[in-house]
Amino acid sequence: MDTTKTPAPNAAEADTTPVDLEKTETAQDATTEAEADAGLDAAPGTALADADLDDDFAEDPADDEQPSHVGSAAFAIVSAGLSVVALSGSWVAGIASERASVAARLELSQAADANAQIAAQFVDPWHTTAMVNGVFSALALIIATFVLALPAFSTPERTLPTWVRSVSWAGIGLGALGVLLFVLMYFDLLLAVPKAGAA
Repeated sequence: MDTTKTPAPNAAEADTTPVDLEKTETAQDATTEAEADAGLDAAPGTALADADLDDDFAEDPADDEQPSHVGSAAFAIVSAGLSVVALSGSWVAGIASERASVAARLELSQAADANAQIAAQFVDPWHTTAMVNGVFSALALIIATFVLALPAFSTPERTLPTWVRSVSWAGIGLGALGVLLFVLMYFDLLLAVPKAGAA
């Protein structure tokens, strides 16, 4: 009597199933290790999230390359201020005028005529005031012209702000007016020197 049992038809499948599962797990482990070695994230959305964060915190190089206009603005304001001071007068011009008046009086003699006294008391102080104001006007004109011409000597993309150019043009206009008044006053073209009548 044969006591061996014939295996059931699905016995082979039952025996091979654990082997297949083991192979599947081994393949998954190898895939995970390969991804870890390659530096890839296990979650598919992590790489995109990191890329978005990098883009958000990345600095725009165009912002760093924009030039600063602080110096040009300061020079433009200085030129406009100097031109206004030249037209309205300054304490420097007042002190220089008084000094010229005192020096001219000290040089007068007791026998000086009226015209010499007028020149010592009025003409010399006028000329000194005109000269000081003319120097201020010339400085304002030079500085404003330098500010407007500065972009021509730098990169072509550099342009001054509108208000800086406006203040510079105002400095040029007022400075030119101050220089013109200096010429007219210093050479007695605007106001004639008073003359004393003949005795």
